[in-house]
Amino acid sequence: MSDTLNIRALLPEDRAEWAEMWRDYLAFYETTVPDQTYDSTFARLLGDNPNDFSCFVAEADGHLVGLTHYLFHRHAWKEESVCYLQDLFARPEARGTGVGRALIQAVYDEADQQGAPSVYWLTQEFNHTARKLYDRIGKQTPFIRYQRP
Repeated sequence: MSDTLNIRALLPEDRAEWAEMWRDYLAFYETTVPDQTYDSTFARLLGDNPNDFSCFVAEADGHLVGLTHYLFHRHAWKEESVCYLQDLFARPEARGTGVGRALIQAVYDEADQQGAPSVYWLTQEFNHTARKLYDRIGKQTPFIRYQRP
């Protein structure tokens, strides 16, 4: 991988590489989604509805090496919207090169531009490699996540 890393918004021509990375991301978390979900998610990522997710990708040597999906939403405790960073993925060969950090910084910068005072995300406890980065650039909260069974 070259030293030149470009963080940019997702483009229509990124479909195949985006899908490959998202599939690998979901596999890490031991889940899958139907092909139809890839289609609808990609369309939403490229759309202009402010209630949908957005996507930054990391590009090096003409290929995508990372992605992040993020969403702005209202929060009952704040006047401003907050930003939820849902997915963050770097290809194995790009890990440890600053790709994850650069993608998170791009979301931080976008949150600042949108006037969102908070960016938050979740990870699984066993994701030790990513948590090393998260411990450096974020603050772990005491919240425990529950969901409907």
